[in-house]
Amino acid sequence: MKAVIFAAAALLAVCTPTSAKQCNVNPVNIPKTWITMHQSCRSSMRRQIQMEVAASMQYLAMGAHFSRDGINRPGFAKLFFDAGSEEREHAMKLIDYLLMRGELDTDVTSLIQIRSPERKSWESGVDALEHALKMETEVTKSIRSVIIACEADPNDYHLVDYLTGEFLEEQYKGQRDLAGKASTLKKMMDRHSSLGEFLFDKKLLGMDI
Repeated sequence: MKAVIFAAAALLAVCTPTSAKQCNVNPVNIPKTWITMHQSCRSSMRRQIQMEVAASMQYLAMGAHFSRDGINRPGFAKLFFDAGSEEREHAMKLIDYLLMRGELDTDVTSLIQIRSPERKSWESGVDALEHALKMETEVTKSIRSVIIACEADPNDYHLVDYLTGEFLEEQYKGQRDLAGKASTLKKMMDRHSSLGEFLFDKKLLGMDI
């Protein structure tokens, strides 16, 4: 991604004519034999990027919900805002990978499709954590489907290894963390629901209460 930005900046610095015809902005004609990702693998990667962007938007909605003055759970808000940034970073990593493989020489912005979040409110912190866990489970399933598509003949070993090591391990750890948080919060809310959620929210901020 940085390489694309630097290239654009360099182009603007040396190419100043007012007429686009006076300035050669067309891609250089380079043989495509080095680009080896097959169609099903490429398509599944594009879908995964869009899913990561959608997850990021959903987490932003969750963070905004818990930031409302009538709810005021800053710990939950921070948790979900951070998760939204993480999902956006995942999308950027996948875009960077496709750029490295020569798969995004045109139409890069088509990968970023902003959709309205699936949900915009949650009954409690437990409800939100369980929704987040469900969403992460779907993201994990989707990554596994990308791996299956890219394992097909011909096997894209490098991409499969990248997704398995870089993404799946983080997904599994994230799912376990969310499941643990939901379990702990349920126990804390078992007898004193409002107080339990309040104390858990402070724990999310790193406060010892």
